[in-house]
Amino acid sequence: MIDARGARPTPAIPRSWGKGDLERLAVVAGAFSGGDADRRAGLIADALSRVADPADQRLLRFALRAMDAGVINWLLGLGGTRFRDLDQDGKDAYLMAWATSRLGRRRSTFQVLKRLSLFFAYADPGPEGTGNPNWTAIGYGPLRVPVEPGPPAVRPVPIERSTVMEADVVVVGSGAGGGVVAAELARRGRSVVVVEAGPFVREAEMPLAEIDGLDRMYLDHGLLASDDAGLVLFSGSVLGGGTTINWASCFAPPEWLRAEWAREHGLDGFDGGETQADLLALREELTFAPPPLIPQKDEVILRGAASLGWEAGPMERNAVACGDCGACGFGCRRGAKLSGPVLHLAEAARHGARFLVDAPVRRVIVSDGRATGVEAVARDGHRVTVRAPRVVVAAGALRTPAILERSGLAHPALGRYLRVHPVPVVIGRYGQPIEMWRGTMQAARSRHFFGPGRPGGGPGGFMIESAPAHVGVAASLLPWEGRVASEAMLGDLRYVAPLIAVCRDLDGGTVSLRRSGTVRIRYRLSDRDGETVRAATAALAQVHRAANALEIVVLATPAPRSYAGDHFEGFLRRLARLDVAPNRLFITSAHQMGTARTGADPSDHVCDPRGHVRADARGALVAGLYVADGSLFPTASGVNPMVSVMALARRVARTVAAEA
Repeated sequence: MIDARGARPTPAIPRSWGKGDLERLAVVAGAFSGGDADRRAGLIADALSRVADPADQRLLRFALRAMDAGVINWLLGLGGTRFRDLDQDGKDAYLMAWATSRLGRRRSTFQVLKRLSLFFAYADPGPEGTGNPNWTAIGYGPLRVPVEPGPPAVRPVPIERSTVMEADVVVVGSGAGGGVVAAELARRGRSVVVVEAGPFVREAEMPLAEIDGLDRMYLDHGLLASDDAGLVLFSGSVLGGGTTINWASCFAPPEWLRAEWAREHGLDGFDGGETQADLLALREELTFAPPPLIPQKDEVILRGAASLGWEAGPMERNAVACGDCGACGFGCRRGAKLSGPVLHLAEAARHGARFLVDAPVRRVIVSDGRATGVEAVARDGHRVTVRAPRVVVAAGALRTPAILERSGLAHPALGRYLRVHPVPVVIGRYGQPIEMWRGTMQAARSRHFFGPGRPGGGPGGFMIESAPAHVGVAASLLPWEGRVASEAMLGDLRYVAPLIAVCRDLDGGTVSLRRSGTVRIRYRLSDRDGETVRAATAALAQVHRAANALEIVVLATPAPRSYAGDHFEGFLRRLARLDVAPNRLFITSAHQMGTARTGADPSDHVCDPRGHVRADARGALVAGLYVADGSLFPTASGVNPMVSVMALARRVARTVAAEA
């Protein structure tokens, strides 16, 4: 964690990383970017020791040793020289051979090393807190956000020893779904305990430094990825979950989606007045409103879409009186964003709900087919048992199935049907400063290729949005094709506008537990989802072209580029043939859904239409056990999922209240 001066101490060397491993890691980190490579190697090893599966760490250390062995390099056809003995041009060529290899493992290794090396090179504020020298070249500086909120409405219960608590309902997770359930049930007089795996960060203490925000408030410290590193994921792990760290963009589930879920998955009433009333209530609670300011990166969407004749407009958000700071992704120090701790969790607290934080739930206690509570282990090792006849699991689509699996549940659909809204990224370099990290995080969108009747947007359709990244994440994700070229691209970062396409995936991946107890995420694009992603990538390029970008770059390896004056139709034909295999086209996700989906058919829906958890594919229910988060989605929503999660959570809360 960064100290009061803004400095980040050099981490202790993990036991699993020997001196030779760290030396080899420092050589590779230095090849990707200059600066203090030894310090960067320590930061990388520390990060991996905290988030990566032990088996994956061993493979990475083996790869580093192979790079440093002349005989192995000779056998691989890469020459007989050790990596450390190559000059910079030789190192560039060596790394690019791994980046573009036909072997998926080599591409994965390259991406892991590249992302971590460049993230820490550009996000690390240094041991003395004097600032990162790369920031000056870019024109990036620390955020300054006035602190305006009063005392926090939520005051977690301190966990000072192993303890047992009693409640009517225990809610596992405090994000969009957990917050709504807690508020609804506490308001109805139920005794509620909310157990959150992440920390409670008071608004006045929310981070201003990117590296600290990701470390303290994101799942796996912001380094979450699929097992082959082909999908980079971002998910909140803090009181309030995604509502605390998201970009405040609000979309109600479209009417056609509600009808699809009711018709094809048996969600009775989801297309009717009950859900419509829920959505109207949520709109009022969240105070949907357009942004007060449209930053340059979002003007690109409006300007480009207008030139093309495509639909576009301002983004509705659940944040008021803001638009100038750029810190949404690290929480809102002003309290202007109506996140869970400001809205639903605060409402639950006013009605007596209790909160435990830094307490990951290991399992739901199930006895004789009935849930009777949960077991959690606090960060300091204290064990906490919450006994309750009703358990609502709302830990998110990446952790809810893991908790249910550890609890002995074995429904065949558990952990399947993972949907992520795969997101390709296309950047445009412009002649005027953009500074993507300042101002309203997302202020505009285009629905031109989304929903029934859309023009050729691929089978699933997509929405166009902006992607405000700070310098560490941007450096880690931009294409790397040699150190000099990378430094030149990053030197122009303040002139770059990144656009994304939120693609509605029709197929998906899985979430499961490894033997080590860590969670394995498997995901790769199917043929039809690949078609959507290619169409989306071409559309993003067209928006940049229409907005007069000087250069357009697709985040891929190698990276397709187009400059002003080039033959653009040829560039679009190239994008239509993009290789979407893992670690060729870059794909990211901040939306995870579907891993305990709800529906009428017990054979392939983990939960029934009202959120009860099924014990098996025959339809037997686990009494008193429910799910209330994005895991419930029968399919991908296609829109930013927060409001849809909340609508389903209100539905589940009514069910729990009627039975508790």
